[in-house]
Amino acid sequence: MMKIFTTQLTGHFNRIQEQEEMNIEDSARLLAQALIGEGKLYLYGYRELHGVVLEALQSSEPLDRAEALLDENGQIKELSPEDRVLLFTYRSTDEEAISIAKALSDQGIQLVGVSALIKNVEAGLESVADLHIDAKLRQPLIPGDDGERYGFPALMTSLYVYYALSFTIKEILNEYEDEY
Repeated sequence: MMKIFTTQLTGHFNRIQEQEEMNIEDSARLLAQALIGEGKLYLYGYRELHGVVLEALQSSEPLDRAEALLDENGQIKELSPEDRVLLFTYRSTDEEAISIAKALSDQGIQLVGVSALIKNVEAGLESVADLHIDAKLRQPLIPGDDGERYGFPALMTSLYVYYALSFTIKEILNEYEDEY
């Protein structure tokens, strides 16, 4: 079972790397603007995807000038136009993520959305976010004997995208510091 899961997950990571490379680079540039300027980078993760926020804020390699988007009461913090938001959710159709993205967009806050892109939907997260990265995890990875699938590693794929963004942001910031 682990071999199947590992093979599927590795293939999934490879698809993200190959198919989302430009979106990751563009998104990292947008997010780095806050860190080059006077802004902060705010993060949001839906349900267990809040683990990405914890990784960014409390890991052994925290992201500079990053904060959780929501305060202790679950409300969106007050942001400035210099700030940027990185939002993680399961699918591009998740209503809560779309609602948060619309509220931020109405305030003029630029954001990157990360979710599995659900096609043929008019008003998904990708249409509200300034940039969108397709996390590609639309269904569980392992087929069961009964026809059902299981093993939905949404946090793992979100962390993979987070690290791709984090590494790219660090490269951008290092290049900027070398030039100025």
